[in-house]
This record gives sequence, C-alpha cells and structure tokens, in this order.
Amino acid sequence: MTAVLPPPARRRRLPVRQVLCLLPLLLVAVVAVRHRQVLAEGFGHLASAKWPWLLAAAGATCLTWVAAAVSRQGAVVERLPRLRLLATQFAAGSANHLLPTGLGASAVNLRFMTVCGLPLARSSAALALYMLAEAVGRLGLLAALLIAFPHALRLGPLVPDGALGPLLIGIGAVLLAAACALVCVRRLRAAALSFLRTALGEARSVHTRPSRALALWGGSLAFPALQAAGLAAVGTALGLPVPALHMALAYLAATVAVALIPTPGGIGSVEAALIVALVAVGGPVAVATAVVLAFRIITVWVPLLPGALTLGALVRLKVI
Repeated sequence: MTAVLPPPARRRRLPVRQVLCLLPLLLVAVVAVRHRQVLAEGFGHLASAKWPWLLAAAGATCLTWVAAAVSRQGAVVERLPRLRLLATQFAAGSANHLLPTGLGASAVNLRFMTVCGLPLARSSAALALYMLAEAVGRLGLLAALLIAFPHALRLGPLVPDGALGPLLIGIGAVLLAAACALVCVRRLRAAALSFLRTALGEARSVHTRPSRALALWGGSLAFPALQAAGLAAVGTALGLPVPALHMALAYLAATVAVALIPTPGGIGSVEAALIVALVAVGGPVAVATAVVLAFRIITVWVPLLPGALTLGALVRLKVI
C-alpha cells in the first residue's frame, strides 16, 4: 500500500509591513542604550532649569514640524493632505535621528509623496527643492547674524589652525570627482540631466504660484530660526551668560559645520559642535555643555519614542 503524503504546508509570507512597524522602536531602544549616560546627564540639568523657558523651547520644537510641513507643501504644486503631512514630518524627525543625517527624513517624505500620487521623478525633484531652500534659508540666517554681530563668533575654536586648507582641498576633490564622473559616464550624465530638467520644471511650476513660493521659502526660513530660538530658550533657562541672538548664531554656525557628517541625526557630532560654538560666543564650558545636553533632550530624545510610534502607525496605515 502506498503511503499518502500530507499536502505541503503553505508558505507563510513574511509580514514585511509588521516588521517595518516595529523596526523604529527597536532602533530607538538601541540608540537610547548607547547614549544612556547623555540621557541621564541631560535630564539632570533639566531639573534645575527655569521651566517657563523650557516650555518655550518645547513650543519652538513643536513649531519646527509645522514649518517643515509648510515648506514641504510649498515644494509641490498639488495639495497634500494636511494632517497626514504634519504627522509625516513628526515621524520623519524620528527617522532622521535613527539613520544617517538627512536620509531618514528624506526616505519618509519621498515615500509619502509617492503614496499621494506624485511620480517618483517629481517627488525626488520636490525633495531636492526643499533641501535647497532649507540650506539657503539656514545659510541666509547665518550670514545675516554674522553681518549684524561680526565680532560675536570667535572662529579660532571652531576652525583649528591648519584645518581650513585640508577642508577646502577635500571639498575641491569631491567636486572634481563628481564632475569627472558626469563627463566620463554617459548613463550617469543622462540621468543627471534628466533629473535636472525635472527639478527645474518643478521649481518653475512652484514659483508661478505665490502661495506655494511663500510656503516654500517662509517655511525654510522659519525652520532653522525656530531651532535656534529653542537653543536660546534653553540657554536662558540654564543661565548661560550669552545674548540670545549670539546663541542663535552659535546654533546656525554649528549645524552648518556638521551638515556633511553622516551620523544618525547628528548625534554626537552636533553636541560637540554646539558646545564649541557656544564657547566661541563667550559661554563657559560647563554651562554650555549643560545647555547642549538639555537642548538635545528636548529636541531629540523626548520626541524620539512618540515619533517612532507615529512612524510605525503611518507604515501600518499605508500612509507611507
């Protein structure tokens, strides 16, 4: 008698979306464990701060998500769903602190725009336009403060002796390598030109509508201004003997300096640069360190878990 074999069991499909929902929480736990000493010191400094100024810093932090949402809307002609756009910016902030700087937020927003129906090429162009506007806004504010307070920032601590030359050489080498790659690789050149045509077309379309242009550039200026205001509020709460506008100048200089360092959310590099910048505008080292740790608790660590939960919810709801 021939034995009857049972039918093969159905292969269960890997629950990719469920795994993606839980991944942000796992990354939050890993990052928190790795930086537990910073967390403990930061919360310790918050206990002795003036709470009204800390609430002002928290309010400025919340408004940065609104500014980011306004600027993202300004980068596209189509109207995006407002509440989902705002929730996406909150989740993107968490993703930005879990992945190398800029990649997390860019990936979340790119996915959101494609789910909203924008073609990938136009979504990428809108993302590039937003990043350009934000960079111009940040550099513009920094230049304005440097012109208004030319002697507030001592560049000695920020740029060590002999560091400027190698830095310029490194930037020149990267630009030269990129230019050579575009000249020598035909497919890369064609892809770059196609993207450039799409990006220029998207920029022209946005700037033919005054409401979109105002949202793009207004949000791009408000975003770094609110971040700098948050640091100034924390500095005032902890009694840092530096004028608020000088603290804002220090923040903008530090964030511009670390923009190209590929660390998750700038964790580690931003703290170091902010401390150096606050010392460069006249702050004592001990107080500057306390201010930076407390500032990063408010802007990074407190929103990190709810942002990760929001990110998981948006993935599960197929918003992104």
